[in-house]
Amino acid sequence: MGSPSKEAAGGASHFPAKVSLDTMPGSHSQPYCAWDHLAYNSVKFLNGRHRNHRIERGIAVASWLRNIVRVVVTVAGALGVTLRSWVRTYGPRRRTFTEQFEYPELPLVVADRYRGFHRYDASLCGGCGACARDCPVDCIYIDRHRRESGKGFLITSFTIDYAKCMFCALCTEACPTKCLVMGATHDLSCYSRDGCLVDFARIPPEVAWGRATLNPAAVAESKLITKPIYSGPGD
Repeated sequence: MGSPSKEAAGGASHFPAKVSLDTMPGSHSQPYCAWDHLAYNSVKFLNGRHRNHRIERGIAVASWLRNIVRVVVTVAGALGVTLRSWVRTYGPRRRTFTEQFEYPELPLVVADRYRGFHRYDASLCGGCGACARDCPVDCIYIDRHRRESGKGFLITSFTIDYAKCMFCALCTEACPTKCLVMGATHDLSCYSRDGCLVDFARIPPEVAWGRATLNPAAVAESKLITKPIYSGPGD
């Protein structure tokens, strides 16, 4: 006498001890075992997919949080630089946070070898045109006429187009009389491109040759002058 079967003890088993995938539906042995095995594997597959989905979702959330932390750290670093610069500009005497030099109310200190707008001495210029020939961007225009009496040229216009000038100082190195040098003026603000055309022959010599005396007002006034103020040696 054998032990009672599982069917007799507790009813039919959904997952028998021996499952044969070769058992086809309709057989007299266990017609449902193969299908129950297939259902069991399907449930395992779906559970695996849900588990992988949870892992991928966790990775995505971790990446999102890492990006937020990176953004916060980057913004905090940038604000730290701004705050340090802001604190350094505090003036105890003025009790305010401002720059050390309030341009244009206060003059801006430049280096000794700063290459600003040119200085031009018409009393030394012979009109040779070496500066215009050596200019790499062709921003120097010289109008000259040979004098009827004496040597040299009569300079009627010595114009520099600062819309094209790149302040390379090659023109000053080519000048044989050193009548053209780089100055310390750094501002020639204007409202039109015509203000970038500076005719040094129509600017007073004390303004044109001064180290930092060239200014937008003098350039604007020179536009109203029709004849050169100083046309070179012998004038």
